[in-house]
Amino acid sequence: MAAAIVTGLIPILRTAVDTTTTYKARTLWFGFVAVRLVVLFVTELPWFKLDTDFGCNATARDTLCTRACFNEHFDRPGVVAWNFLFILVLLSVLLMELFSAHLRASARKSARQKGPDGQAVEVQELMMLDLHASKTTVLFYLLSVALRIAVEASFVYVLLQWNLPTMEEGPFKCEVADCPTQMCVVRAAPEKRMSIFALVSISCLVIAASCLFFLYSVMHYLCNCGGGSKRASAL
Repeated sequence: MAAAIVTGLIPILRTAVDTTTTYKARTLWFGFVAVRLVVLFVTELPWFKLDTDFGCNATARDTLCTRACFNEHFDRPGVVAWNFLFILVLLSVLLMELFSAHLRASARKSARQKGPDGQAVEVQELMMLDLHASKTTVLFYLLSVALRIAVEASFVYVLLQWNLPTMEEGPFKCEVADCPTQMCVVRAAPEKRMSIFALVSISCLVIAASCLFFLYSVMHYLCNCGGGSKRASAL
């Protein structure tokens, strides 16, 4: 597991540091992705043996009824939904990366023209996207931030409405068809609830930061966006 998380962090951190095109808060968004990956790994640990942590006061021959109670209690996805939403968060960040790569390729193509001395004019290695210069760039940036907010809000909903209610303090009654009434309990429920609260706190932090940058970009770039044609400027 440790090797897997390190393997996942390396390309994220390398992409955040080694870049040819950057934009507002780029390092922050990749930092949130790296933190989310670490927190996701840690918070999933109490959920790895959820089936064995679930128990009912059934006899050995009634294990089928215990499994039926398990399916009835955990009727919505947990860890799989978390990982899927993390992929969507990562895609919202990579969406801006693809757009930045497209703008750099366009700038490089237009810069490869012959100068007075017959030499080609090359684009500098590191470029900063000028959000003041192009309304299209600003709108695409806002789109990626809005998608991130939507995914994080969905994640909070899944955690609080789907997963948290399944972590009850004490034993609860289970009644399923063709089975006797059983009393069931989930072991290590406080740890599982703590993992949910940890994920909610990270998501709320990302939502707050994303909303601030969204409002800042609208007021600072979109409302005062010029009509210039230059999309990137060299640092």
